[in-house]
Amino acid sequence: QVRLVESGGGLVQAGGSLRLACAASGDIVSLSTVGWYRQAPGKQRELVAGVGSGGSTNYADSVKGRFTISRDNAWKTVYLQMNSLKPEDTAFYNCNADVWMTTLLKENIWGQGTQVTVSS
Repeated sequence: QVRLVESGGGLVQAGGSLRLACAASGDIVSLSTVGWYRQAPGKQRELVAGVGSGGSTNYADSVKGRFTISRDNAWKTVYLQMNSLKPEDTAFYNCNADVWMTTLLKENIWGQGTQVTVSS
C-alpha cells in the first residue's frame, strides 16, 4: 500500500520555524509533482507551495520569502521549511503528490495531514 506520511507539525510561537516532511512509502519509484496545502477553520483549503517533477517551485503570495519547499535526492520525501511563522499560518497541513508506482502507473495520493499552530 502506498502512503504519504506528514510529520513535523506542532505548536510554535510567532516568529519561530517548523519543518514539515512528506514521506512516501510502499511500492513506488518516486514522487512527481507535490503540493503542500493547508486549511484553517472556516476557510477553504489553499495551495501553500508546490514542486514540479522538473524541480520548479511555486508559492502562495502569503508565504513567499518565508516558506521553502524542497525534496530529497531520492525524490521520495518533500519538505516544507516554514520560517517567520505568523498566527495566520495556523492550519491543518496536507501534502498531495502524484506518485510513480512500480507498475509504471501514476497515482494521486493525499497524506493524513499534520496540525500547525502558531501562537501570538
